[in-house]
Amino acid sequence: MASNVNPTVRRRRLGQELRRLREMKGMTAEEVAERLLVSQSKISRLENGRRSISQRDVRDLCGVYEVEDHRIVDSLMQMAKDSRQQGWWHAFGDIPYSVYIGLETDAASLRVYEPQVVPGLLQTRPYAEALIAGALPESGTTDIEKRVSVRLRRQERIKDAEQPLRLWVVIDEAALRRQVGDKPLMREQLEHLVELSQQPHVTVQVLPFEMGAHPGINGQYAILEFPDASDSSVVYIEGVTSDLYLEKANDVQKYSVMYEHLRAQALNVEQTRQFIAEIAKEYAQGGPA
Repeated sequence: MASNVNPTVRRRRLGQELRRLREMKGMTAEEVAERLLVSQSKISRLENGRRSISQRDVRDLCGVYEVEDHRIVDSLMQMAKDSRQQGWWHAFGDIPYSVYIGLETDAASLRVYEPQVVPGLLQTRPYAEALIAGALPESGTTDIEKRVSVRLRRQERIKDAEQPLRLWVVIDEAALRRQVGDKPLMREQLEHLVELSQQPHVTVQVLPFEMGAHPGINGQYAILEFPDASDSSVVYIEGVTSDLYLEKANDVQKYSVMYEHLRAQALNVEQTRQFIAEIAKEYAQGGPA
C-alpha cells in the first residue's frame, strides 16, 4: 500500500518544480549544465525524476535560478531528502522496474492493455511462478522467488480497504489461451480473474480474436494517473533491457484515446466474465481447443 513518503513520486514532483524554475528563468538545460560544470543529461534526469537528487544538487540549482525565497529552497531541500528514502520494494534488492513500482504504489488509477499474459496485479502465485520461470529461463530459484514476492506485494494495492487502486484491464484472448503451467493452474488463474473482476474497483474486459486488428496491436502498455493534480499521468511501456515512460500531454492523450477504442471493441464486463469462465471450463475438460 502507498507509503506516506514515496521516493519515486517525490523525485517526480521535485523534478517538475526544478524544471518550472529553470523555464521561469528562461534557461535551457544545456545552459544550466554549463554553469554547474555537469552534463546536460544529468540535468534532464534530475528533471524527469529518473535520477536520485541530493540536497546539494537542489542548493546549486536554486543558486543558478536565483531563488531568493528561503521557504521555497527549504521546501525543495526537504523534498530532496525525502526522495532519497527507500520504498518498500528496496527490501527485495535490485528490482529492474523499481521506478514503475514506485509510480504504481502511489497511483490512484491504472489502465492496462495486456496482449500476452494475465496482468501481474491479477496473477495467482502459481501462475506468477510459472510465468517468470518461463520468461527468464536463466534465473535461479532465489531470483524467481524474489520477483514473485514483489509481484504479490504489489497486489496489496487492489486489496487496500481504504484506498484501493482503481484498475481497468483489457486483456487479449491470447492471454487466456496461452497455457502457463499445467491445465489445473490455468483453470485456477482464470477463475481467480473472474472473482477479482467482481470487485467494484476492478474492471476486466477481454478483446476476442474475432475483433481482428485493433489499436493495441503493437503491444502492452499501462496508463497511470495520480491523486495529486500536480502529478502528470504516465504511460509505461515495458521493454526487455529498458522501459519507456511517456509524460508529455500529447503522448498520454494519444494512448488514452487508443485505450478508449480498445474498451469499446472489447467484450463488456458481463460478457467477459462468461467468456473467461467458458475457457476455464475447457481447461478443466482437457484444455482449450
